[in-house]
This record gives sequence, C-alpha cells and structure tokens, in this order.
Amino acid sequence: MPLSEDEQYRNSWNERYNEPGFAYGKTPNLFFKSWLETLEPGRILLPADGEGRNGVFAAQLGWQVTATDLSITGRTKALQLAREQGVTLDYQVGDLEEMHFEPSSFDVIALIYAHFTAAKKSLLHRRLDTYLRPGGTLIFEAFSKAHLPLRQSNPAVGGPQDIDMLCSETELKADFPGYDIHLLRQEEIALNEGKYHIGTGSVIRFAGRKL
Repeated sequence: MPLSEDEQYRNSWNERYNEPGFAYGKTPNLFFKSWLETLEPGRILLPADGEGRNGVFAAQLGWQVTATDLSITGRTKALQLAREQGVTLDYQVGDLEEMHFEPSSFDVIALIYAHFTAAKKSLLHRRLDTYLRPGGTLIFEAFSKAHLPLRQSNPAVGGPQDIDMLCSETELKADFPGYDIHLLRQEEIALNEGKYHIGTGSVIRFAGRKL
C-alpha cells in the first residue's frame, strides 16, 4: 500500500535527521537568538524544532521549552543535544494539526523554518496564534516566495520547492492579525546553518507582540 503524502514527508525528515551530525548545526538561528535574548524567560513553544538547536538555546537562557516535530529521529537528536548542554525539553512528536495546547498558554511562539503544506499552512498559523497570550511575542523566519530562483541556482541553500509552502508578508498579516509589528520584511540573507542551509536565501522575518 503506497504511503500517504504526510507519511512520505515525515519519513523524509526521519532520514535527514538520521544522517551523522546535525543537519542545521547545533547553534541557534541568528534571528531567533537576537530576539529571544531581549525577552524575559517564560514559556515558549517551538513547532517543527527538528534536532533542537533553537529549543536547547532557549532552555539555556532559562525558558520552559515545549518543542514539537514530525520526526522521532529529530527528537532523539534534540534530547541528545539537551543532555550535552545540561538542559531539559518537553519535546512532543506528531502532527501539529493533531496536537492541542491551552489557549494563551505561551509567552513566545517561535516558527523558525517551520514550513507547512499549502493545505495546512494558514490553518496551523491561526491555531498557533491562539496559544500565544496577549502581550506575548511571535518570532518567525522562513523562506519567502522569492526564494525559489535562489534555491534552483544553489540547492545547498535548502527550502521547499513548492512555492505554496513558502511565505509572503501578506499571508503573515492575514494569518497573524492583531499584532504590534516590530519587524516584518522580506530580505536576502547569507545562511550558514549546518549543511542544508548554505548560501543566499530570501526570507520573511516577522517579530511582533500580540495585542
């Protein structure tokens, strides 16, 4: 019996994270790091946290971290990294669509290269928004719709090949209404994260406080 699209997607991440080393490195995403360091520690949700580089960094700063991902091998790597750094994570494996958290229960939600299928993207963004408390902060970095030509010329920079999985400022404003927006822009940046984010990429960066 052929695998479903969701099963194929999950298996692809298990295979990637089963490779030696850490696919995107052990150090946190720079945009995430720069914003998180300005905030007082509290509860943070990190969907699609992969091998845990961002969740472990947050825990080192004193945050109570809940991380999620589709990949069981990602979780194994993340908990390994957490042990190395002497911190703990609440790391849950499964489809984010089937997970439920209490409304307004997190002080920060960070979506760092958390790309979802076109059918789920806005649904998940809007659901995640309900988990963030008023006054809480959203930190977001993902590839923009302008990224595809850059990926085609340099596959090493990574990112989805389906343009509908990529993001735009307009989509984010619609998916996350009711924010005091500190930053929302598309820009080209130099990526040097592990072995799968190498080169120039076009990203959307968003940081805002929920009203």
